[in-house]
Amino acid sequence: MISLRVRHALSVSTLVVAMASSLLSCTGGSGTASSDEESPVRKAAAAAPATEEPPAPSTAEPAPGAEKVRDAFAVLQATYNDGCTTPGNCEYFLGRVLDNLDSLDKAMRVDPQGPGHFKEPLAWIADLRAELGDDSSFENLKKHQGLLTGTRDKINTWMQGHPEDYR
Repeated sequence: MISLRVRHALSVSTLVVAMASSLLSCTGGSGTASSDEESPVRKAAAAAPATEEPPAPSTAEPAPGAEKVRDAFAVLQATYNDGCTTPGNCEYFLGRVLDNLDSLDKAMRVDPQGPGHFKEPLAWIADLRAELGDDSSFENLKKHQGLLTGTRDKINTWMQGHPEDYR
């Protein structure tokens, strides 16, 4: 019985270390904000699938220092594992979704394919910003939670129809 508990504890420990390592490898690196930088938040549908064969992935690189669309999208997708399950987490979650959408917006604008390629997602983000105004307070984000997560969901659906943009 003791050896079973030891094996269970070791397997759980190994899983925790592996998950932490994965999280660190996804969150660090060039093009991501350092912990010294303050996000704007802290300071305070479905698209039709592509009917044509997707174009080959672009070999052009975005401007030096710019985050790639695929990286910004991956960070945004990670918000699907989070939510407003607890009051303290809700503020973090909504702020994170807004920050991730802002990062994706910037990445799409500097992508070699040009902002015209990302017309719909950029329009959805612009609509969200217009609705939120300059108020990124938790109260305003909570009030517009459906629009915030809905924008994320529409962009996710659009991106799934454009796999060349995130692979």
